[in-house]
Amino acid sequence: MIFRQLYDSVSGTYTYLIASRRGGEALIIDPVLEKVDRYLQLVRELDLQLIKAVDTHVHADHVTGLGVLRDRTQCITVMGEHSNVDVVSMRVAEGDKLTIEGVALDVIYTPGHTDDSYSFIMGDRVFTGDTLLIRGTGRTDFQNGSARAQYESLFGKLLRLPDDTLVFPAHDYKGDTVSTIGEEKAYNPRLQVKSVDEYIALMSKLNLPNPRMMDVAVPANLRVGLAQEEIARRGWAFSAADAMTMIGKPDVAFIDLRERAERKKHGIIPGSLHAPYPDLRENIETGGILHDLATATSKRMLFYCAFGERSAMAVQAAQGAGLSAACHIQGGIDAWKKAGGPLAN
Repeated sequence: MIFRQLYDSVSGTYTYLIASRRGGEALIIDPVLEKVDRYLQLVRELDLQLIKAVDTHVHADHVTGLGVLRDRTQCITVMGEHSNVDVVSMRVAEGDKLTIEGVALDVIYTPGHTDDSYSFIMGDRVFTGDTLLIRGTGRTDFQNGSARAQYESLFGKLLRLPDDTLVFPAHDYKGDTVSTIGEEKAYNPRLQVKSVDEYIALMSKLNLPNPRMMDVAVPANLRVGLAQEEIARRGWAFSAADAMTMIGKPDVAFIDLRERAERKKHGIIPGSLHAPYPDLRENIETGGILHDLATATSKRMLFYCAFGERSAMAVQAAQGAGLSAACHIQGGIDAWKKAGGPLAN
């Protein structure tokens, strides 16, 4: 297992790089914009392929690196389904598994610090975002925070994990790097309360100043989506309504880029082929299944994904590989559902 904890001293942010082996797939949690070059250097040094970039919530104290990492590596951006960001490639919900080769993280919804806060459990450790900090908890006084919701996230979920579970938060300002659930139960001063009302009263008296970067970071972090308009301007995009008229046409192949779990949970466009996005490069090269499909049959390849981000990147890659018939459904299966498009299981 490859596990790296990286630190941004300006914002006090911890970023985590995870892979099962050298040369394999990797994911990164809570990347900071100014540190992207460092992350990518480490990815190269470890001979990794960055597959997913994850934010535990919309951060207020730094600008996320999600968008730049996506643009530079074509990785999948991931946030929770409660997030109000404009577009990410994948949204996860409590009970889902966030996976790459050899690694699976269980997703739990842990609101309170913000209303879109999620934590991720991986074996003997949990990545708690700003919900549970080392000897502290995330403030609850902005971004639809709620001390009551945070109490339930802490005492109803995180603190029920085994005591020896390692705690890796998104921030620390004192130099601590890791704790355990048992330590936090025993020594975290904000957890020594006897009721939710006592916790609410404690949090209401913090009177903390707003994060220095809040007015810049929050608006920037809400707009991390790929500009799909440029793909449409080039004539490589179809609306969901237009795509519906192409179902069953012999010269059109619908290509689903999502993962199996997404397909099972949200349904598929009838008759579509499954070609997961991480395999795209291999599939569009000479001898690849999508390359052969486009060149041997002259079919138009109509990519789709969850929200249009993966499919937009796929169109760019396919066009760059000479597959001029590649296009995508703008807005993905989300737009398809809103337009009343048919779905199959």
